Formats: sequence, structure tokens, C-alpha cells
Amino acid sequence: MRILIDECLSGVLADLLRELGHDAIHVGDRGLLGHTDPEVMACAFDESRILVSADTDFGELLARSNAALPSVILLRRTVHAPTDQAATVAEVFDLVGDELQAGAIVVVSDDRIRVRPLPIRPA
Repeated sequence: MRILIDECLSGVLADLLRELGHDAIHVGDRGLLGHTDPEVMACAFDESRILVSADTDFGELLARSNAALPSVILLRRTVHAPTDQAATVAEVFDLVGDELQAGAIVVVSDDRIRVRPLPIRPA
């Protein structure tokens, strides 16, 4: 998978995902440290990458934009070690990789994984 790691997560996560065979980069690799969330989203979209973050603002951006891509994985677990996060992201790809390729927001908490297809439609 092609992945963009947000700045709220360690660059080590990108390294670990590359070791697992993914095309993973950190926003710092694109000179996006300190840039706005819409700029980060645009980079993920332009490069056909799945954005991995712990920042819930990305879900709101997707809802407001009615966008079908990029897909976003929100890590909401209490364990923050990059090795655990890499294992979590790899598990998410195994479980819902097709949904992520089609366009989805995936929220991963300690006790469940929630998948919402994109675009997010008003209720």
C-alpha cells in the first residue's frame, strides 16, 4: 500500500511499514511539517496514498468535502509505540484493504475497527 504518515505520528512508523513492504513516507519527507491538514490531505490525494493519523480533524475534512479519496486510517488506540502502530496498520490492511483502496475512513480504537465508506453522505 501507498501510505502517508501524518506529523502527529513518528517517522519511525513509516520506516517500519517500509520494512513490511509498503510504500510509506512521513509528511516530513515531503516538507509538510507544520502545514495545514488540507495541504496534507492534498498530498495524500495527489500521490494516491492512504493517510494514517491520530488527528480526528481529517474525518471532519472528509465529511465537509464530500471527497471519495484519500482514505484515512485514524489510530485512536491507547498504545502509541511505533512498533504497535505498524502492526495495527498492517492488520487494518489485511482486514479492510479493499475498502481502503475504494475510499474509506477507518477508525481503530482499543476494542474495535470501524469502517465508513467515502464519500461521507449526510444522514
